[in-house]
Amino acid sequence: MAVREELTDADYVALADFRHTLRQFLAFSEGRAAECGLTPQQHQALLAIRGAPGGSVSIGYVAERLILKPHSASGLVDRLEALGLVTRRSSAEDRRQALLALTPKAETLLGQLSAAHREEVVRLRPLLTGLLDRLR
Repeated sequence: MAVREELTDADYVALADFRHTLRQFLAFSEGRAAECGLTPQQHQALLAIRGAPGGSVSIGYVAERLILKPHSASGLVDRLEALGLVTRRSSAEDRRQALLALTPKAETLLGQLSAAHREEVVRLRPLLTGLLDRLR
């Protein structure tokens, strides 16, 4: 077992500041999603679908990326489908599996949200980098 260094007061300050900065980003994200009529989880699901490598996204993938049980992810996808943000089609390889795609409406919403989020991440980058450097 590796020997751990004792945490210093400065370590605790840096960890507290890091968590606070992450929470500020989450509050920003939640507010922006709400302005677009989405819950944070719906926004995260849309981003997971759009950001998936290879483009084939199943409900299982959404569950994994959002750390949800499959039945919870299925309910989330049902709600996104009812809002006209997601479509489902059967997989050619396994007809039991539904593959998800964003609608043009979702692409527009997600584009707006993602541009704002990228700006916020760029704004926070120096602060986060500094905090991470303090934890070395």
